[in-house]
Amino acid sequence: MNQLSEKVALVTGASSGLGAAVARLFADRGASVFGIARDTDRMAAVFDGIATGTYVSVDLTKPDECRQAVAQCVAEYGRLDVLVNVAGSHTMRHTESMTDDDWAHDLAVNLHGPFYLCHAALRHLLASGGNIVNVASIAGIEGQAYSAGYCAAKHGLIGLTRALAVEYSAQRLRVNAVCPGGMLTPQVTDFAAPENADYNLILRIAAPRGMMAPGDVAKAIAFLASDDAAAIHGAVYEVDNGKGAG
Repeated sequence: MNQLSEKVALVTGASSGLGAAVARLFADRGASVFGIARDTDRMAAVFDGIATGTYVSVDLTKPDECRQAVAQCVAEYGRLDVLVNVAGSHTMRHTESMTDDDWAHDLAVNLHGPFYLCHAALRHLLASGGNIVNVASIAGIEGQAYSAGYCAAKHGLIGLTRALAVEYSAQRLRVNAVCPGGMLTPQVTDFAAPENADYNLILRIAAPRGMMAPGDVAKAIAFLASDDAAAIHGAVYEVDNGKGAG
């Protein structure tokens, strides 16, 4: 299955979890993968089995580093066909106890970083007739307790996806979003509830069929990034193991 053959993909959050699964799957399906995250040691392990791939450490909260990452990708491979914004951060907090820094961090990682990368990548993607896949969350289409900053950012990422889809609807660019439910990634396995949390509220996010493997969500992303999805533009895909069916 080489639906991504000869494509160049920039994947964020490529050091672990869903980002690592996307990087590996894209490479397996023929893409050259440029991975970015903060932890180069973990990316080295991910990219050890990737034949055509490069990775660099990037702080997505810094606009200049995002722009430089896109420039490095294009310098390395000569083009950019796919941008996959996977990286995210979710810390549950009581809203009344959130600090200004907590709020700023939630938006910086989950919304500002994807915008900076989209902004820097647009001219290259327009030139290649490429596409963007933004990884939002079911928190981008519903409310979740103790997640004000995360929900606000992920709702914003869906808004960004739709705004770009409308703006570039007549040009050679597709923009879509995926909204995963719970996956067996460090964000879940390292989960910590805030003190005195109401677990009945937290359990509302659970899917009836349980947790998903990151690789299963990566397959949905790979489909949207491929030419098989040529007619899909401005879509918000729920990949949630049945969470939204009820």
